[in-house]
Amino acid sequence: MVSNSKRLTVFFDRDGTLNVEKGYIRNLDDLELYSDAAPAIKKLNDLDVLCCLTTNQTGAARGFYSLEHVDNLNNKINTLLHEEAGAHLDAIFSSPYYARGSVPELTKDSPCRKPGIGMITQALEQYPDIDLEHAYILGDKATDIEFAHNAGCRGILLKTGYGQNVIDGKYQVLTHKPYRVCEHVGEAVNSIIADWKAEGLVK
Repeated sequence: MVSNSKRLTVFFDRDGTLNVEKGYIRNLDDLELYSDAAPAIKKLNDLDVLCCLTTNQTGAARGFYSLEHVDNLNNKINTLLHEEAGAHLDAIFSSPYYARGSVPELTKDSPCRKPGIGMITQALEQYPDIDLEHAYILGDKATDIEFAHNAGCRGILLKTGYGQNVIDGKYQVLTHKPYRVCEHVGEAVNSIIADWKAEGLVK
């Protein structure tokens, strides 16, 4: 169904994008997907679109929990996607680093921390046929839009999570205009598919 020689790709933020923003999630049972997240990703799976998680996760660097817990949270996203809609993420990229952390080995500046593009570099190493020109990055923070700009992708700002506060100027500062603003991940994915159809990239 994809008529592009390179791999169409969507990069997803995690908290406030796929799952309900609840701050630092210390209990796995507190992780809750937005109701439209799994059906949206299933639509992309069915089109053979590469779906990647790219998430800053500083809880371990701040000493709130272990790196293993971060991995467990990320993996539970895939479990819930499968349970709710038979959907899946193809790859998970997570940056645990934070320059003002309290855990020495994780306390540093890192190009893997958004808006640095280290996680995109990792994705390209694993999937060298990614079509960055037509790729989308979805997130609820200004840093996600800057991340998209730095990577040469199309950034969609969601109003879920911190998104509405970003729009209202109450959280972070948008240094680049989003390619689009959407109410939620489901609307964003529908708009992406419509774009690709208009561009002749999917049938």
